[in-house]
Amino acid sequence: MGIMSKILGSGGERTASDYVELDMEDVEPAGGGAGMSVRIAEISGKQDVIDIKDAIYDGDLVIADITRHSTSDRTIEHIIDELRQVSKEVDGDIVQKGDDQLIITPTGISIGREKL
Repeated sequence: MGIMSKILGSGGERTASDYVELDMEDVEPAGGGAGMSVRIAEISGKQDVIDIKDAIYDGDLVIADITRHSTSDRTIEHIIDELRQVSKEVDGDIVQKGDDQLIITPTGISIGREKL
C-alpha cells in the first residue's frame, strides 16, 4: 500500500458511516483577530450595493453572486461601474469571474488575472 493510498484510502466504496457529521455549534469562528474577512453577497438589485460598499470600506473582500442579472443588463452595468469606483477609491481591485460572480478587494489587495 503506497503513501497516497494510506492518505486517500484504497479507493473502494464509501458508506455514510465512513463520514463524521460536524456540529458547527462547537466550532468557534476565527474572526477575533483577523484583519480582513471574506464576505459573500448576492446582488439582486441596486440596494444590495450599499452593504457591499460598506464591507469594502471596512477592509473586507467580497465575492458577489450576480446570476440574477445578465451581463448585458443595464442595471448590472451600473452596479459594476459603482463597485469599480469604490475599489478604485480604496486602492483595491475588482474582477468579474464568468457571468456569475464579482470579486471586489479592499485596500492593497490585487487579483491575479492568470490562472494557476
